[in-house]
Amino acid sequence: MKPNPDPTRPPAPEKQTALERSALFVATLTSFMGPFMISSVNVALPAIQKDLRMTAVQLGWVATAYLLAMAVGLIPAGKLADIHGHKKVFSIGLIVYTTGATAAALVHTTAWFLFLRVIQGLGAALFVTTGMAILTSIFPPRKRGRAIGVYVSAVYVGLSVGPFIGGFLTQQFSWRSIFVAMFPLGVGSIAVTHAFLKGEWANPRSRRLDMVGCLIYAGAILSLVYGATVMPSPLGCTLIPAGTLGLVIFFRQQRRSLHPVFEVSLFVENRTFTFSSLAALLNYSATFAVTFMMSLFLQYIKGMTPQTAGVVLMAQPVIMAIFSPLAGRLSDRVEPRLLATGGMTITALGMAVFTQLHTNSSVTGIVGNLVLLGFGFALFSSPNMSAIMGAVAKKDYGIASGAVATMRLLGQMVSMAIATAVLTLLVGHRAITPDSYAGFLSGTRVVFAVSVGLCTVGIFFSMFRGRLRK
Repeated sequence: MKPNPDPTRPPAPEKQTALERSALFVATLTSFMGPFMISSVNVALPAIQKDLRMTAVQLGWVATAYLLAMAVGLIPAGKLADIHGHKKVFSIGLIVYTTGATAAALVHTTAWFLFLRVIQGLGAALFVTTGMAILTSIFPPRKRGRAIGVYVSAVYVGLSVGPFIGGFLTQQFSWRSIFVAMFPLGVGSIAVTHAFLKGEWANPRSRRLDMVGCLIYAGAILSLVYGATVMPSPLGCTLIPAGTLGLVIFFRQQRRSLHPVFEVSLFVENRTFTFSSLAALLNYSATFAVTFMMSLFLQYIKGMTPQTAGVVLMAQPVIMAIFSPLAGRLSDRVEPRLLATGGMTITALGMAVFTQLHTNSSVTGIVGNLVLLGFGFALFSSPNMSAIMGAVAKKDYGIASGAVATMRLLGQMVSMAIATAVLTLLVGHRAITPDSYAGFLSGTRVVFAVSVGLCTVGIFFSMFRGRLRK
């Protein structure tokens, strides 16, 4: 690692402090950018639809294209960072992401806009998978927990302020201003990275990228997500089984590979890790589309402005930001599976309430249920992460962290695929207009009913993962 030419001698305290501050700044800022962009764009969807003349299905792909590209890129990005250096891959990711966001503010066709969302997702994959690795490399163990806490809190801050700021920018300027705002954030992060993060962090033993594994994984994920969006067509009925088979082949190929791009042995040998990861997958699959569906419901059915809808939608992430650290600390004293199972149960109840949405649903009731969902998710997420990390040896912390990120993204894509597929069936390939509100309302209730089912299965995996503390 170049910041310290003599690896046996620690850097000077003042240089180490400056390095830590710089690393924490850029890692925290980038952990804010992704969630902020996702949650703010959700509020701007009706404005984007009107400006670019999108259909309901194309509107679903605004979020799905970003998440799909990020998920496809996340696994190889981690390996590339080990081979070529975390700082280099981190910087390239920032450049790609910032360029994609800025260009998206200038386009006037749906095809170009969705293409640039893919570019953004690929850039995000590069800096998301390396930001935490850089923090872990720089911060000593006695400071690492606090640094990671700041890093994680920035995610919830981004989710919290995104709907409000996104709604404000959309109403006062236009939806394009959200993407323009990424330019100074991205450029600032790039400048600090190159000016203050001196040196490089890499694994000299990692010199090969399993391209076959990367291609199998990418093909499987693309088949699953695109197949879900075109269901129940013959193409969709073909792609989904093909994608599932692709993941099975990827799993088997990675177990035999001399240089696996993704460590799959933990899923075979560690039930607590496997069940906790599956619980995370199911939780994100059930909850991620809430903001997407409720943003459309509040603006189309309740007639709210983007800014007002953004304020309402802030209720859930604000509660998550408040209670997640408290739930994490509580999991140090109480068995994590009990807390996480309670959180998943509360989430299922909140989803069940939303299956009863109708045109006269009160805003107060909606806000109250969003608060309930936020509390349930907070009670689940931190203890579940504690269970995952506590179930593996120290040498596998990086692998476990990467697996969690992958489960999160896969869950987010599944959630958006469900929402998109339901809208395709009940609204069709056209814009959401007053004559299609009935179909949209039915679709909203179906999406939340599916979410209840996913949470119910998740409760099983969460409860029967095994005890973390013997």
